[in-house]
Amino acid sequence: MKLQKIGLSGLISILAALTIGEFRFIPNSQFKIVNSQALAQTQAQRQAEADRLFYQGRQQYQISQFQAALQSWQQALIIYREIKNRQNEGVALGSLGDAYESLGDYAKAIEYQQQSLAIAREIKHRQSQGAALGNLGIAYESLGDYAKAIEYAQQSLAIAREIKDRQSQGVALGNLGIAYRNIGDYAKAIDYLQQLLAIAREIKGRQSEGAALGHLGIAYSLLGDYAKAIEYQQQSLAIAREIKHRQSQGAALGNLGIAYESLGDYAKAIEYAQQSLAIAREIKDRQSQGVALGKLGNAYSLLGDYAKAIEYAQQSLAIAREIKDRQSEEAALGKLGFALASSGNLPAAEKTLFDSIKVSESLRAGLDDANKVSIFERQTNPYVNLQQVLIAQKKTNDALEIAERGRARAFVELLASRQAASASVPTTINPPNIQQIQQIAKEQNSTLVEYSTIGNQALYIWVIKPTGEITFRSVDLKSLDINLPEVTEGARVSAALGTRGLNEQDTALAEMIRGTREALGVSAGDTANRQAANRPASTPANSRIIYPKLQQSYQLLIQPIADLLPTDPNAPVIFIPHQSLFLVPFVALQDPTGQYLIEKHTILIAPAIQILQLTRQSRQKVRQLSLQNNLVVGNPTMPKIGTPPRQLDPLPGSEQEAITIAQLLNTKPITGSQATKASITQQMLKARIIHLATHGLLNEVKRRDLPGAIALGPSGNDDGLLTSSEILDLKLNAELVVLSACNTGRGKLTGDGVLGLSRALISAGVPSIIVSLWLVPDAATAELMAEFYRQLQLNPNKAQALRQAMLITMKMHPNPQDWAAFTLIGEAE
Repeated sequence: MKLQKIGLSGLISILAALTIGEFRFIPNSQFKIVNSQALAQTQAQRQAEADRLFYQGRQQYQISQFQAALQSWQQALIIYREIKNRQNEGVALGSLGDAYESLGDYAKAIEYQQQSLAIAREIKHRQSQGAALGNLGIAYESLGDYAKAIEYAQQSLAIAREIKDRQSQGVALGNLGIAYRNIGDYAKAIDYLQQLLAIAREIKGRQSEGAALGHLGIAYSLLGDYAKAIEYQQQSLAIAREIKHRQSQGAALGNLGIAYESLGDYAKAIEYAQQSLAIAREIKDRQSQGVALGKLGNAYSLLGDYAKAIEYAQQSLAIAREIKDRQSEEAALGKLGFALASSGNLPAAEKTLFDSIKVSESLRAGLDDANKVSIFERQTNPYVNLQQVLIAQKKTNDALEIAERGRARAFVELLASRQAASASVPTTINPPNIQQIQQIAKEQNSTLVEYSTIGNQALYIWVIKPTGEITFRSVDLKSLDINLPEVTEGARVSAALGTRGLNEQDTALAEMIRGTREALGVSAGDTANRQAANRPASTPANSRIIYPKLQQSYQLLIQPIADLLPTDPNAPVIFIPHQSLFLVPFVALQDPTGQYLIEKHTILIAPAIQILQLTRQSRQKVRQLSLQNNLVVGNPTMPKIGTPPRQLDPLPGSEQEAITIAQLLNTKPITGSQATKASITQQMLKARIIHLATHGLLNEVKRRDLPGAIALGPSGNDDGLLTSSEILDLKLNAELVVLSACNTGRGKLTGDGVLGLSRALISAGVPSIIVSLWLVPDAATAELMAEFYRQLQLNPNKAQALRQAMLITMKMHPNPQDWAAFTLIGEAE
């Protein structure tokens, strides 16, 4: 949501406008007014008309008339193109990008900013290039793609330093500070904002100084240092009053209100928000009016005065719709829905939250996969709140539809678009309804178990049987005996409103999962080095260890639905985790008697129910190809990673594993110097089964903001690392890919699921993958994998083969760290 404008405004000044998340570039020297005496009268008149339209657009934009500004700039652009004024054409394109961003059309915003950048490069105007790069960064920041926002801001800063433009340096530094603040790196944020403040004071830019102070106040507020936050906001307000800049005054007052709200002083928060609203009305800034009204609604929600909260949220919503600000409309609907639910008006809350979700989905439309994932990170609250509203009305099946609708949507759309492209069919795919969910369970002939975490409050569980019968169970998470920082009612309300999110990694459920993994000796801090996992056997064969943490996880995740699971151990159960539950080793959960879940059930994992529909289609496609080649790789000549570069350790156990498995699959193993990335990547395109026994890398390698890589042999100019982003670009026809390496099932945990190697492989067309959740031991893994392929020869059901391999391996290696890391995602058959 684009919030309060707090300074750096002006029509065509070097620092044109500052909203809560951006320092906008519109350089004066970039905009060229041509001397009419040098032109024929007709052209001079056209130039003057275009300039008039452009300035008109700036005035309309400043008072949040975004549609009107769009029309003015589009008319100006037509004339600039007609008279071949390339410099002003570039400025107009950039301004159109600003308007589309304010309207929530991020795909168009980026498109126009890129066109502006292309012109700036064509005419070799460095300041214009820096401005366009900065504005591209702002567009990506609005999407939540902070990595790209930082990248573009750094490029903009480099140009500003090259041309010694101190004011533009300040803008770029400010945008870097905001981006780092948004990713939670407050130390870097403060450093960049302090540099901006120093430049503003050096060049005596009082408005820029006030803006820098305001953003520093926000950073300190997020750090919990409210005294310092208030001090900076008061300094910002003093400057705004001194220079008589009403918009900046309103912003500083609004930010002071937020700081007092964080302190629990809701009376002062309301007082400052009302002053901010009065200024916004005085200067006729409709967007700022909407923001101030939204803040008043938040404060009254925190006070429990839901009647007033509803009144203010409705006014904020009306303004957002009037100025066609879709991002603000989305936020206002979400907050209104929460207030309605809290007041007990559940039917109205249901409709309002559903409207918020529809706006959220319209904002994602047209974006690429990475940006869909990024923007969804700030769109999750309405999905969670709507599930609660529906459950409160006993509409459990409707809540299941929303739970499914609020997970892995970018993944579903990516996979569906790829399948549609190969089959030349339309790419539209809607979220599944109850009948489609039941049909997927029937087609899979499996029991589906979908989880949905509701902060620290509840865990929702749906069980869908192959017959179509759906049962809902709810677990109260407040009963978990876990020491966590106390979450106040105000913090809970703020999280539900989306004003201050409850960090998923700080929930009781996430803490329980961390404890479970630590009990197994596989904590999240492990590095992806398979050789390092070798250790002396500490548990005698055929013995059984009782893990209280695994029993606690069973009690929470399985016991509430145990009576609904199949009694036949060969009947598949597909778990659909949510958030931190993706890190749970379901196969190793222990019942009160110490029996592991894999001993009772055949287990698979899926990111979403609808993904199963798509992996089934992938399976049908690869079966039609009838490929015969199998690819087995083990212990390649290892690449180097890190700074300074160090070569990964060789894996002799993986080489023996490859030799054994290759014999079972009637092929030749590829090892050592033959297993280069270039060669293996090409062979992967023609293989039916792909088995890679090597090092898996998690956080050591990240390309295109996707973590994960498989270590292969380097050759030529490549580094030997087959990354998630490279796999994503492949078109694979394999029926099964096994990544016999460390941490290959982990990745970046997002609202869209786990981003990493597993998602990349499924997106590349593979219907079944086996990946690991932690650092795996070399010797035990080799035994497990060899046994898996022996079982697969006896039974083509991959889930049942993996289950039998685990049951056999655990007899010699009773510690679940040795046998429980691997999981099958996708199709069993």
